[in-house]
Amino acid sequence: MQLQTGKFHGRQSRDAFGVLVGDRGGRCTNCDAGHAPFLSRLSGRARPHTEAHMTDTKALTTHPWFFCGIGGSGMLPLALILKGLGAQVEGSDRSRDQGRTPEKFAWLEELGFTLFPQDGSGMRSSAQTLVASAAVEDTVPEVVRSGELGCARMSRAELLATLFNAAPAGIAIGGTSGKSTVTGMTGWILTEAGRDPTIMNGAVMKNFATPDAPFASARVGQGDVFVSEVDESDGSIALYRPKVAVLGNVSLDHKSLEELRQLFGDFLAHAETAAINLDDAETAALAPRARKLVTFGIASPEAQIVAGEIAEGATGLAATITDRRDGSAHALKLRVPGRHNLYNALAAIAAANACGVGVADAVAALGSFEGLARRFDIVGTSPSGVTVIDDFGHNPDKVSATLATLKAHEGRVIAFFQPHGFGPLRQMGAELAEVLAARLGPEDITILCDPVYFGGTVDRSQGSERIVRLIREAGGKAEHVPARSDCADRIVEMARPGDRIVVMGARDDTLTTFARGILNRLR
Repeated sequence: MQLQTGKFHGRQSRDAFGVLVGDRGGRCTNCDAGHAPFLSRLSGRARPHTEAHMTDTKALTTHPWFFCGIGGSGMLPLALILKGLGAQVEGSDRSRDQGRTPEKFAWLEELGFTLFPQDGSGMRSSAQTLVASAAVEDTVPEVVRSGELGCARMSRAELLATLFNAAPAGIAIGGTSGKSTVTGMTGWILTEAGRDPTIMNGAVMKNFATPDAPFASARVGQGDVFVSEVDESDGSIALYRPKVAVLGNVSLDHKSLEELRQLFGDFLAHAETAAINLDDAETAALAPRARKLVTFGIASPEAQIVAGEIAEGATGLAATITDRRDGSAHALKLRVPGRHNLYNALAAIAAANACGVGVADAVAALGSFEGLARRFDIVGTSPSGVTVIDDFGHNPDKVSATLATLKAHEGRVIAFFQPHGFGPLRQMGAELAEVLAARLGPEDITILCDPVYFGGTVDRSQGSERIVRLIREAGGKAEHVPARSDCADRIVEMARPGDRIVVMGARDDTLTTFARGILNRLR
């Protein structure tokens, strides 16, 4: 099956290095040995080259690359993988220019990446390929300069799809929520099973983070499996041809439900095997699109892999995983809390099983899964008993899951929310306000600062004050404090023993620093 080709400044047939995307149907025609060499660890040390380079990935190393926004959650792991292949990789980032998260950029420079100000000075040759997300505006200096030089340009999704489709066994993690966690869980299971996978994630995976690799959002291995979350928000999910497609849930986020049904249905149809959640009505309705199924759930009587005897705790949970295909039962102990993480675990077990890992081995591996940064990440507890949690919740489903986990246990909740943009807030603000009002009780409170804004052209007519008004109209308690620093003052002022403070938001690495700062002030 041929891949749909991406668009590269009007050229629809060939990518930035002249190779037709999907020429080989997403499979290596040269060898059975798996990936070309990546970094053996995220410390900059490369594995020896082998004779079995795949044509697609080998072509990537023949010219220099420049990443616009190299520190972003989607860009950083791709840059690491490309450098591990042996490519020359440089980049720029507005956050670096603004002095935010300097430790991340210092680490990249230690690994040998050359970084430039985001002023166009890094684009010096027509041989360079510019990697920029679809959201990057044409007025950004690197984009302007690359156009003047005649450089090829590639989106992050197009580059990721090229790498992913070249792998013999690609596992693509899709869905509205939980993708990063399922990716991390699946990658950890496969690592423990000795499959030496490559993992492309949008979050730091704690199991792989070390002092040498504090920002381990990628793992680069030499096995045949490539595990990656795939994004539906820009339609790029259509570029992937997975061996295993995982779909945990479908709900309103970036696109209408009609668009999502089409995208996710095609996603399942393109895979050899689909692992789907039968408890989610939208996902279950897409089951007929799949060629072969591995199903999971908690309530569904039809699911093949199910969870029962569930015991939830404040920092983890236990359950019995039953494989109805053979009647076997396995004790699961998770070190991450929440019913949503049980669904994530079931998705990962099903994904790994579809790739040949036994259910018993998958369940056992998850017992040592440590979680992801900014996914219900407990920063710490003050001497007075106030716990601070850092979380990626930024859409209604994610925020709802986080708050449900918190409200399953005693203690007031102070929910701080930083909207990740004016556009998303305008699109899903009403649903977000509904969730915050419904999930939190009369003693709880939500505090919103203004949406994150790092420049560019955007309609800023509707902001956080609208969400606060909607929460109050629905019977909830909320405050709008425009400046984030003032929000910290307000939170510290109102915190009392037993409170749980959750910091939520996306697209801003400094939220973790913000959460740590609150905890330090409470000590």
